[in-house]
Amino acid sequence: MQCQTIQPGAECTFWSKQGCIFDGNQCQPVVEQCEGCERIVDSSIGKVCTVAPSPQQKWANELCNFATHRRVEVTISDAKTNPLKASKKAAAGKKK
Repeated sequence: MQCQTIQPGAECTFWSKQGCIFDGNQCQPVVEQCEGCERIVDSSIGKVCTVAPSPQQKWANELCNFATHRRVEVTISDAKTNPLKASKKAAAGKKK
């Protein structure tokens, strides 16, 4: 449904027939960590996120999963292979 209070006309998953069902009945302004994200829009209360009504809660665990301006660095470690599984794979390939 479309928001009627903070972002009139914008699609909102928290808007229902009874109004905004989010805690506090409205979206919260973005926090400092959100600056640079593509999901920020200007509204009647300032800058808000289009997908997360409470940006502060999204950043509580160090990285918002909707952030478009930050990425998680993944490092691949030298994983040890299980010798039993390796031998089974090798044996399966020899059957042909």
